[in-house]
Amino acid sequence: MSIFSKLFKVFLAVVFMPLIPMLFLLAYYQAHLKDNILETHANLAQIVSSSMNQHIEDLTWRLSFAQHLTDVLQEGKNPQTVLQEALNANPDFLMLAVLSSAGKELYRAGDKQILNQIPALNLQNDPSLPQLAKDSRLSVSSFDVVAGRPISEFIYPLSNGEFLYGIMSFFGFLSRVQEQRIGLTGRIYIVDQEGQVYANDYQYKPAFDAETLKDAFASKNHLIKSLKTPQETYVGAFAASPILGAYVTVLQLKSEAYRSIYYTNIIIALFMLSIATLAYFGALTFAERLGEPIEALSHAAQEVSQGNFDEKVEEEIGWGEFKQLIASFNQMTADLKDYQVLQLQAQVSEMKEQVFRSVAHDLRAPLLGLQGYLYILQSGKASEEEKKKYLEMMSQAARNLSSLLEDVLDVSRVQAGMMSPQKESVEIQRLLKNVTETLAPTAAEKGLDLSAQTEVDRLPADPKLLQRVIMNLVSNAIKFTDKGFVRVRVFQDEKSYFLTVEDSGIGLSEQEIKGLFQKYHQVHSDRPGYGLGLFISRQIVQAHGGTLEVSSRPGKGSTFTVILPKEIK
Repeated sequence: MSIFSKLFKVFLAVVFMPLIPMLFLLAYYQAHLKDNILETHANLAQIVSSSMNQHIEDLTWRLSFAQHLTDVLQEGKNPQTVLQEALNANPDFLMLAVLSSAGKELYRAGDKQILNQIPALNLQNDPSLPQLAKDSRLSVSSFDVVAGRPISEFIYPLSNGEFLYGIMSFFGFLSRVQEQRIGLTGRIYIVDQEGQVYANDYQYKPAFDAETLKDAFASKNHLIKSLKTPQETYVGAFAASPILGAYVTVLQLKSEAYRSIYYTNIIIALFMLSIATLAYFGALTFAERLGEPIEALSHAAQEVSQGNFDEKVEEEIGWGEFKQLIASFNQMTADLKDYQVLQLQAQVSEMKEQVFRSVAHDLRAPLLGLQGYLYILQSGKASEEEKKKYLEMMSQAARNLSSLLEDVLDVSRVQAGMMSPQKESVEIQRLLKNVTETLAPTAAEKGLDLSAQTEVDRLPADPKLLQRVIMNLVSNAIKFTDKGFVRVRVFQDEKSYFLTVEDSGIGLSEQEIKGLFQKYHQVHSDRPGYGLGLFISRQIVQAHGGTLEVSSRPGKGSTFTVILPKEIK
C-alpha cells in the first residue's frame, strides 16, 4: 500500500470516526422525538376522553326532570307528557322509558324509528338494578349503533323505586370530535374494544382493519407506532373513554406526523453528504500534498541504500518543513557521494597496491628462478641429470608465469566486453574427464575422493571456456578441502542445465560469500591464488546467458552451481 493510500485512509478515518457516534446519537434523539410526537396524540386522546366524561357528567343535571317525573308517577298519572317534554329539551335523547322496580317497562316515548327497532324492555334478570337502586347513581352502558347512529343506554334510579331508562345519541358529540384534526390527515375516532370505528354514512370512514386496532389496544401501550392499511401507514395513540369498552383513538398518516423529522433527516443527510464530500476532497488534497514529498523521500532513500547517490528529490514538490528536509536530504546524498568516491579511491588504491605486490611477487619469483637456472646452465658445471631437472623447473616456472598473465589478460578482456563464447554441442562427459584427470594427482596428494557424474550427454557451450570454469571450480574445491570429497554432477530439467561442484571443505560464511566473485578478492589470503578465478568464471557463465551461484556454511563445505539455459527451438 502506497504512502498516499495510507494517509488518505487515515485522514478519512479522522473525519468520519466522530460522525459514527453522532449518527447513533441522532438515531436515539429521533426515536425520542417520535415518541414525543405520539405523546401529543396521546394527550389529545386524553383530552377528548375527559370531554366525553364531562359530557356524561352533564347528563346528571339534564335529568333534573326526574323529580317531576317521580311526582307524576306517584300521583298515578301517565308520564308520557313529561317524557316528551324531556325529549324535546334534550335533542340527543332518542328514547325515554319508565321501568318498574323489577325492571319491566311501564311507559316509553321517543323517536318512532328507534321505538320500532327496540322491543318492550324487560330487565328483570339484570343483576345491576338492585345495586343501582341502592347506590342511587347514574349508569351509562357501552356504545352501540342503532339506525346508523352511535348511541349509549343509561339507567337512572327514581326516588319511588322505579327506574328511568334512556337512549342517548352521541352523534353530535362524535361529529364535533371528528371535526377536530391534526394536520391534514390526523383525526379522532371512537373505537370499541373489538376495533370497530363508530361512524355513520355521513362521517369519514377510515380503512383501518379492526383486528389491527384490537391488537393495538391489547398491547397496553397507549402509543400506536405503526398501523398499516392497504394504502398507508398510520401512527397515533389511544385513551380509554368513560364509556365502557370504548377508546378515544387519534391517528395520523405516518408520513405527515413525522414530516418534520423527515425534513430534518434530509437536511442532516445533505449536511453529512457535504461533510463527506469536503472530507473526501480535503483528505485527497492533503494526502497528495503530504504523500508526494514523503513518497519521493522514501524512494530516494531506497535508492541511496542501494548505493545510488545520484538520486535527487525535486525541492518544488515540498512545502513548509518538507522543503528544508528535502534540501537537507539532497545535501546528505551529495556528501555521501563525495565520501563514497574518496572511499572507493582509497580501496582501489589499496587493492591495486595489493594486486601489484602479489602479481609483482609472483612475476619476480619465476623470473628470478629462470635467471638462476640459466646462469647455472650457462656455466657448464651442471651434470646431464641436473640439466634435465633444471629445465623441468624452468618449464614449470614458465607455465605459472603464463597462467598468471593469462588471468590478467582475461580480466582485461572481460572488462572490454571481448569475451564472447563460441557455442557448439559439447560432449560433457569428455570435458569432465579432462578436468578430473588433470586434477586427480592434486586431489590424490591430499587424499580426496574426486568424482564426476553426468546425466546429460551434450549441452550448448564454448568447450574451452566451459572447461576453464569447471577447472577453476574444481581446483578451488580441492584447494580449500583438506579431507573428504569433491564431487561434480551435471543434470537438467525442462528449462536449464545444472553443473554442481560440491566439496566437504572449510565452507564460507554469509559475509565471505558477499565479496566472493569480486576480482582480486581472496577470502583466505594464506592460500595460493590471485582472486581472479571466480570472477572470470562468473563472467564466462554470464556470457553464456547463465548464472553462477554458491551455497555454503562454515565447516560444512560448499556447493557451486552453474545454471545454463536451454536453447529455445
